[in-house]
Amino acid sequence: MSAHRLSERFIHLGLGAKAVEEPPFAGMEWYAGYGARHAADGAEGRLVSQYTFTESWTSWEMHPAGDEVVICTHGAMVLVQEFGDGRVVTTPLSAGEYAINPAGVWHTADVAESATAIFITAGEGTQHRER
Repeated sequence: MSAHRLSERFIHLGLGAKAVEEPPFAGMEWYAGYGARHAADGAEGRLVSQYTFTESWTSWEMHPAGDEVVICTHGAMVLVQEFGDGRVVTTPLSAGEYAINPAGVWHTADVAESATAIFITAGEGTQHRER
């Protein structure tokens, strides 16, 4: 077994408590292959990924199939959530803190300088929209 960087090779958590190393991340088109590789896990599958951001997100996203855990591991960010009733909630996160994006809640993030976060995502059916 060899070690990998989570920012380069994500992990799929699947049915039967399986953890599967994913091929190296190569941009947004990678997600289509991920969905095909793990379609049989349906809404129970989870993607574990890590990203570093140096600016605020330019879009919103929403995961209809399940909750997403966001763990800030370095720097600081502000998670912005838009609920179905129109309510907007902002949650500042710094290293060691986490928040949960409930299923069906649109979310984005503001980053003033730099932030690294780990995401545990129920990605089936993920949607995006412009910010």
